[in-house]
Amino acid sequence: MFLGTHTPKLDEKGRLILPAKFRDELADGLVITRAQDRCLAIWPVATFIEQTQALRNAPSSSKQVRDYQRMLASGASDETPDKQGRITIPPHLRTYAGLDKDCVVVGAMNRVEVWDAAAWESYAGEQETAFAEMNDEVFPGL
Repeated sequence: MFLGTHTPKLDEKGRLILPAKFRDELADGLVITRAQDRCLAIWPVATFIEQTQALRNAPSSSKQVRDYQRMLASGASDETPDKQGRITIPPHLRTYAGLDKDCVVVGAMNRVEVWDAAAWESYAGEQETAFAEMNDEVFPGL
């Protein structure tokens, strides 16, 4: 499970050093994709396959299914971290998420998210009140 918030920087070649605590689970390969909210999602390959199984089996006769499949797959990149735990984030994904130098890497349970630092600060600030107000009606038992 991926947990925590980290603040690595992108280098001049678009490489990101993965937080040490995430490296073992991502060492054998990962998939970087566009995610909602203009951030990137990094999935272990096996988890990405598992998470997208229903989407792969969905009827391609549905325009919404085709559109989602295209957007997800066309932006995806499979990567393997180097010995220093670095991955290269392709230019089109850096552009999509507005990544320049300052990044925030967030553990999001089954995936890792990469955010532009200012975008994360804005998002987290907006969500703090909503998070504080969530109760048993939204997530029974928590």
